[in-house]
Amino acid sequence: MHYALNPRTFLFSHYFYTGLRSAIGVIGLTSLVLFFSDLPTAMTVCIGALCTSFMDLPSPLHHKFHEMLASVLLCSAVTLIITLCAPIHWLLGAMVVLVSFVASMMLVYGKKTMPLQFAALFVMTLSMENELSTRQALLHTALFFGGATCYMAYAMTAAWFLRNRIKQQVLAEALFELARYIDVKSAFYDMQTNLNDQFNQLARQQSVLADKQQASRDLILRGSPRERDGILIQVHFGMLDLYELVLSTHTDYAQLRRYLADHEVLTSLHRMASKAARDTESIAFAVTRNRASLPEIDYRDDQQAIEQEIARRATAAGGDSDQALTALRTAYNKLRMVVDTIGQLHDATQARGEPLPTLPGADMTPFLTKQKFEFGLLLANLNWQSPTFRFALRIAMAISTGLLLAEHLPYASHGYWIVLTIAIVLKPTFSMTKQRRADRLIGTLIGCTLTAVIVHFVHAPAALLAFLFLATVAASAFVYVKYRFTAIAASMQILLQISLLLHTTEHVIGERIFDTFIGVAIASFFSFVLPSWEYRALPQLVANVLSANRRYIEASCELLIGRVGDDFVYRLRRKGLFDSLAGLSSALVRMLDEPASKQRAAADIHLFIVQNYLIAAHVAALRILLRRHARALPKAEVDALLQRDFAQVSDGLAGLRGRLKALLPQLADDRQGAKAAPLPAAAAAEAPVDAWSGWDLLQRRLSLLLADADAIGVHGMAIGSVLSRPE
Repeated sequence: MHYALNPRTFLFSHYFYTGLRSAIGVIGLTSLVLFFSDLPTAMTVCIGALCTSFMDLPSPLHHKFHEMLASVLLCSAVTLIITLCAPIHWLLGAMVVLVSFVASMMLVYGKKTMPLQFAALFVMTLSMENELSTRQALLHTALFFGGATCYMAYAMTAAWFLRNRIKQQVLAEALFELARYIDVKSAFYDMQTNLNDQFNQLARQQSVLADKQQASRDLILRGSPRERDGILIQVHFGMLDLYELVLSTHTDYAQLRRYLADHEVLTSLHRMASKAARDTESIAFAVTRNRASLPEIDYRDDQQAIEQEIARRATAAGGDSDQALTALRTAYNKLRMVVDTIGQLHDATQARGEPLPTLPGADMTPFLTKQKFEFGLLLANLNWQSPTFRFALRIAMAISTGLLLAEHLPYASHGYWIVLTIAIVLKPTFSMTKQRRADRLIGTLIGCTLTAVIVHFVHAPAALLAFLFLATVAASAFVYVKYRFTAIAASMQILLQISLLLHTTEHVIGERIFDTFIGVAIASFFSFVLPSWEYRALPQLVANVLSANRRYIEASCELLIGRVGDDFVYRLRRKGLFDSLAGLSSALVRMLDEPASKQRAAADIHLFIVQNYLIAAHVAALRILLRRHARALPKAEVDALLQRDFAQVSDGLAGLRGRLKALLPQLADDRQGAKAAPLPAAAAAEAPVDAWSGWDLLQRRLSLLLADADAIGVHGMAIGSVLSRPE
């Protein structure tokens, strides 16, 4: 369950704050205008504020200003165009299709433009019914622009005053997802879970965690840090250190289960890891409340049980007992380091006046999301190969169909409601459309029923505005958490606005439900028109993972053998790897929601993702291993072994990408991966390395690294073979 769906955490989350902030701005501005003017004027201002509120999301201040300004200007332009064209029927239809296409093409700039696209389509549908004179259209647009501008000013002011609070909430969300990640890893010690299923769940959670950590970076590390940001920066870097440790806890779980299946110690490991997840959650909850976090979890019983089992096995001799002891000791040592790091995170929330823990002279810009809106990118996507272009054509055709069908309905036409339903349901991917279809249908039915009950018993405008306020809070708060709740609230919003304007909803609710079914049917049909099936993007996504992993391996080798003084490049390359894995994992999840005939190599892609993820886990474990066994480390021999094996992995990844390029000629060239892999060092003189405490562990970990790299090759070629077949 998403942390924001828990009542205990929802009220402190940025989702609730966003919903509350949006509702106060929209309803407050509407009420203010209503006090000085009439209801139609107030509702026009309300729609302007509501459209702008769609872009009121947690974001760096200068990004937020650009995003909201774009919404104000675009939606005002759409309002003017549609209201001017409304009296001329054929021209209105042409403009609706054109606006739908252009607004949908904006999605080439990334997911942050999705609410902007919807805002443009939303105001377009609401403006379709306004058959106004030129003077009235200009006045209507001016009122809309005034409401949008006032809301932008309000939102920017609120964001400036609450900027530290928003940082806390976004950081807390990343911590909650890290706690969930630890929880998923804890299940590997549970004999009741299937290892393959758990790896699949872990890879998916990794994608979610990477996204939330990026949001935290963008807010906390951007710009010049202030003294009051010290605690947040410490907690952020502490979170990344904890994540590195949790990543390194990967071990041979099958071997661990084989040796310890009948022992209570496995339960103790599971319980200890689960407690670590709860402990991390407590830190996240403290951060959301702007309080210092105090450790409350007691690990002593589980630690004592594990240490007793280790001591007992240490007295046994030889065979499986030695392997079981090594596996158990390694797992326990990693978990104990995780617990110690969580303790340091607790301490970080209590720090005051500490120096900011940034790297001296380090430029955090490479880690941050860059906001670029280049017109050339839009032009480059005006072709049949572009999924965004195909989606823009698809939604334009669907909306045209909705308008034509609305003209032949037996009751008073509500074409705008059909068009709005199409805009809500029809999304760039089939899986998103499928989910929105169910949410829209169920949400509309529930929302219409609730609104019917409200307007039957409540008639005072002030009371209806109060319900509109609550609906506005819910619509904004749940849009990225549970869209079905947003669908319920959004239906109530529109119907309550109609009730306030027309003082009646007679026949309206039933007709709106029927319109919703029509819109959903049209959107469902057009989801199969000019489709962009996920398997078509898989070759490039797989190649991107291979290139990112190769760069990560090279940076890891340089760090481990001491060629570089800090882990800046290593962390940057790791971020690139996880970003590419997140992209492939998301595509796999979406593909599994598509028709079975459009699914390709799903099992091999899943295993390919897991094996690449394990490469990062092995590297993290190697960092911890070399740190723990630094005493008497035979550097020449260790460096030679690391360089040899890492070069083998890098060459294997490069070779696999070359073989895939031969199978799939549409792959782009890997210019960034042209850098040569590190060459093996000259053979080191023989030395008594067996005396070093970490030698066996190093060899075992490198053997796992090589085995997983070989598995990447097997699954990569299987994927290439399937994707190279004719459609």
